[in-house]
Amino acid sequence: MKFARFVFRYAAIYGFLVLLPQYFMEERVGRDYPPPITHPEHFYGFIGVALAWQAAYFLISTDPVRFRPFMLIAVLAKASFGIAVAVLFLQNRVPGVVLGFATADLLLGALFFSAWLRLR
Repeated sequence: MKFARFVFRYAAIYGFLVLLPQYFMEERVGRDYPPPITHPEHFYGFIGVALAWQAAYFLISTDPVRFRPFMLIAVLAKASFGIAVAVLFLQNRVPGVVLGFATADLLLGALFFSAWLRLR
């Protein structure tokens, strides 16, 4: 249970630290990785949904046994971003830095799955 608590709490803290600054980076993202963002609702919507998941990860960390069923959904959340970005990178549609964050998500997803298995 300690492993699950640690993994989900770490994921929540990491996610908040990575995502919150992005609320103030719309212009920079458009400048550093053109073209400029043309649908800000998708940009801010992604950040908002991702931040909500960080809250879910924190909640799971408070009682992993109780919230064990949600762990597989958390794996899916991490995989959906990580796999999509990997495919986009292979198509030369996203920069390497994005692939780095996606790889971190895939690693966290694997740790989530491991935590789920350990709680059987």
